Amino acid sequence: MIAAIALALTLHDLAWLAGGWQLADGARCVEEHWTQPSGNMLIGASRTVDGGRTVAFEFLRIEARADGVYYVAQPGGRPPVDFKLSTDNASELVFLNPGHADHLKRIIYRRQENGGLAARVEGEDGGRAFAVDYPYRRSAAGCGAP
Repeated sequence: MIAAIALALTLHDLAWLAGGWQLADGARCVEEHWTQPSGNMLIGASRTVDGGRTVAFEFLRIEARADGVYYVAQPGGRPPVDFKLSTDNASELVFLNPGHADHLKRIIYRRQENGGLAARVEGEDGGRAFAVDYPYRRSAAGCGAP
C-alpha cells in the first residue's frame, strides 16, 4: 500500500521545498538548502553552526525510484540511510525508515501556511523514544551571513 501512495506524488509536487531554510536560536543556527527537482531527484545539504563554527553537516537527497520516493540522508558524510515516502499529501511529507539499524524512524516535512517549514525527526535512542523539531523560515542568507 505504501508504494502505491508514494508513487501518486511526483518530485515536482515537492518543488515548494526548494531554496534556503534557516532556524536561528542564539549562537546556534541550522540551515537547509534544497535544489529544484529534476525528473528523478532533489539535492539537499544541511549544516549546524554554533558559536561561529560548523558542528554538524549532512548531505541529503529525495529521489524517485521504481518502487517509490525516498529521502536519503548522509549525516556527517557517512553511508546513506533510506527513508521511504509514506504519504500522498505534498504538503506533509512523512518518510519512514524501512527497518535499517539507524536510530531515526521518521522524518517529516510539513509546509506551513505562513510560508515556513516544520521539520521533525523521530526515533529511538537506547530504547527511548525522542523527537526533535525544526521550525524553519525561508532564508536567502546562510548561517553566519552578515
